[in-house]
Amino acid sequence: MGTPNWGGVTHPDMLTDQANALRQQLADFAKAYDWKAVLSFLSNHPSLINTTRPGGQSRYAVLHQAAHGGAPTEVIEQMIILGAWRTLRTTQGERAVDIAQRKMHVLLVPLLTPVLKREVAADVLQAIQNHFHAVIQGRMVEGNLTIELRLPELEPLLELKRPAMWFPVPGMYGGFSYKLSMVSSGPVLISESWCRVVGGSGQRHLVSPYGSVLIAEGFV
Repeated sequence: MGTPNWGGVTHPDMLTDQANALRQQLADFAKAYDWKAVLSFLSNHPSLINTTRPGGQSRYAVLHQAAHGGAPTEVIEQMIILGAWRTLRTTQGERAVDIAQRKMHVLLVPLLTPVLKREVAADVLQAIQNHFHAVIQGRMVEGNLTIELRLPELEPLLELKRPAMWFPVPGMYGGFSYKLSMVSSGPVLISESWCRVVGGSGQRHLVSPYGSVLIAEGFV
């Protein structure tokens, strides 16, 4: 399994017709609790496991719907094998385990409880995320991009064996490759960003809970 993508596009008009149709179809299957259709769809499109409905307000991915509908444990197990993030949150800040608890699907709670590969204090991770978002927004301003995106949330990195993701940015012809690292002073994020059609556009930032530092540029 390759580096996962953070899907920042939330509006249908920012996707191709085919990409929008696929995401809408998956969301429809999950909302209808049609788990057979969901798993069949994901077997052909596994990269969409953590996407949400374009234009939707709840930001429910399929694992959230499975928790809401009390899906069979074997369905949830298969979603997790396919790469569903148990730390992914909805608009209301709920993880799948929180939804299962609220809907009183108590048998699903152990399975949906995130299994973290590394521990970072919530306030520290939030501070890093805030500074990372400032880096992204600064790069978008440089590129005269005014599009609205769901910026990367770092919590899912904690459950990945390799804590790295790719965040493609429409109109940038590139995006951000980022990974969580541990140094002597604590956790930091290494971000590399570039535009593929602009030579020397690369920037590498080290993002800590205290801010961000440009540590290299001019590559790609």
